Amino acid sequence: MSYDLHRAVSLPDTGRFFEIRFESIGGLGAHAAGQVLATAAVLRMGLNGAHFSSYGSEKKGSVVRSFVRLGPSERPIRTSAPVETPDAIVVFHTALLHNPATWAGLIRDGTFIYNASPGLIPAELAALPRSARVIRIDALGISIEEKSRPNAVLLGALCGALPFLERDIVLEALSEEFAGKHPEAVATNERAFRRGAAEFELLDDVGHAAGDLPAVRPEPTWGYATQPPGGIITTPGNMAWNDLSVSRTGWLPMLDPAKCIHCGVCDLVCPDYCLAWGAGEEGGKYERMLMGIDYRYCKGCLRCVESCPSGALTRHAETPGLAERARVPLFPGLIE
Repeated sequence: MSYDLHRAVSLPDTGRFFEIRFESIGGLGAHAAGQVLATAAVLRMGLNGAHFSSYGSEKKGSVVRSFVRLGPSERPIRTSAPVETPDAIVVFHTALLHNPATWAGLIRDGTFIYNASPGLIPAELAALPRSARVIRIDALGISIEEKSRPNAVLLGALCGALPFLERDIVLEALSEEFAGKHPEAVATNERAFRRGAAEFELLDDVGHAAGDLPAVRPEPTWGYATQPPGGIITTPGNMAWNDLSVSRTGWLPMLDPAKCIHCGVCDLVCPDYCLAWGAGEEGGKYERMLMGIDYRYCKGCLRCVESCPSGALTRHAETPGLAERARVPLFPGLIE
């Protein structure tokens, strides 16, 4: 396939490669977003570029980091190392803001974009450089309205925040990515992209750190001198201390008790045992009753919604605080 080179685009004159890091979880499309951006930069903007992603097991909810490194056409890129000191960071899920590694290495004049609905600014973002630009975009809300995905919205916000990433060229690459296998998604992605480029919110007085943030390099937990004797499991698994809420990608099941017939079909298909049951009323119709859902253990697969015969379980967009308000704890005595 041949491509027309629109024109050579000038990168910001920083004396270094321009580096972008997408911080995400599996299922939100960070890898595809990085791929589209690098493709547009190399094949349509006349830049040198490299893209690759880092992730563990390939499943919904796993941590994903996608890296894009851009340079002028005459400067070859001879490294495939992860982006540790990015010029821009794009965060796909608000749960990742609890981890300092999410914003580690951001340069002092960098750009930090995160997906969140309007409201309070997370206290953790005070760790950002005071001179960095902090941008909020309700990527999930826009993607739901446009029947698209958050990656299209966040790509639009990134191009809106960094004008050298010419939005029409990136949008063209995005549309071409989906035109073959998913032509029905082209129009919805375009609308989501354009809204992301126009509707992001620039926040003031968020970060309080001085200078560049230090990079974080992962180190092995154990070495030859510190590893425990063979066969010892130092961090055994424990369902009670697990937390699957970060795995949700915008939707969760909600229970309408008035419609529930307590048949237990939802419990048969739930892979994570997040449904809370209790004793029925004495002398009542049901011996056991579904009391609600413990969203700490719900990853939002919605299999319960698909199998519910009475319509008591329905799909709802996860707005801030909804899970906390509606949660019925499985382990009420658990100290969290």
